[in-house]
Amino acid sequence: MMKILVAEDDALLRDVIYNILVLEGYEVHSTVNGRQALDLFVSVKPDLIVSDIMMPEMDGFELLEEVRSLPQGVTMPFLFLTARTERTDVKKARALGVDDYLFKPFNAWELIEAVRTRLNRRKSVELFDTRTAHLQTIVMLTNVIETRDPYTAGHVDRVRRLALSLGFALDWNTEEIAILEFGAILHDIGKIIVPRSVLTKAEPLNDEEWEVIRQHPQVGAQMLEGVDHLRPAIPYVLYHHEWWNGGGYPFGLKGTDIPPEGRLLAIVDAFDAMTSDRPYRKGLSVADALVETRKNSGVYFDPEMADVFLKTYKE
Repeated sequence: MMKILVAEDDALLRDVIYNILVLEGYEVHSTVNGRQALDLFVSVKPDLIVSDIMMPEMDGFELLEEVRSLPQGVTMPFLFLTARTERTDVKKARALGVDDYLFKPFNAWELIEAVRTRLNRRKSVELFDTRTAHLQTIVMLTNVIETRDPYTAGHVDRVRRLALSLGFALDWNTEEIAILEFGAILHDIGKIIVPRSVLTKAEPLNDEEWEVIRQHPQVGAQMLEGVDHLRPAIPYVLYHHEWWNGGGYPFGLKGTDIPPEGRLLAIVDAFDAMTSDRPYRKGLSVADALVETRKNSGVYFDPEMADVFLKTYKE
């Protein structure tokens, strides 16, 4: 439950604000002045502050300044309630870092919308920061593979871009797209077990070497299993070598038994592999790779996803 700290010395208005926000499902902590609000801010750790400007003991400006001086208050959403519209007040509040104003008198809908807007903005910022931190972790992991196989570095980035393009074309939602990006970057992380001599071998691989290669999806999945924020990406790592006709690995899944994450990544991973030079062969042209993708639709690839990929790539 989101927590809101309210600082308002007018008892009637304070009760009205409290009741409106509680009915909207928020946990509300109300105070009569800035000093009390500052004490509660430290102990309650709210998600948003709603404060009057003119209050005894510590006014709204002083409260905002104190909050912004604390590490946990630098990005805290702060909404001013005020009847004062003088330019000097607006200028001072902006200099201190206020997020928004709500001018008195206001109705319940205006308060709810102002609060919801600021909280949604906070959530978006937190998601962005979290995603950035997770991407840094992922890049660190993939760097381990890239230093052992020069091909992997460019391959990972190209697969990521192709996968995101296909995910958007399939109308996947924001959360699915975020996980897709993680999965595309991490899909070959299990190759950490494959000897460098095998990864860079110019001749065809023998049966023993192929057996080592075929282990990398399961090894990668095991690596991510204990990492909470990376666990959703496991289907991309585990199933991207499964084929629509059941001839893939590691489980030989067929058709829609293959999770959609694996079906999507199988297309873009194979397409980039076809168009890339490897020590043992020259890559195909894009035109030829598109022909091969069409030819193998319904064989190696989900036919519906392959059709969307081909249309999207040509566009």
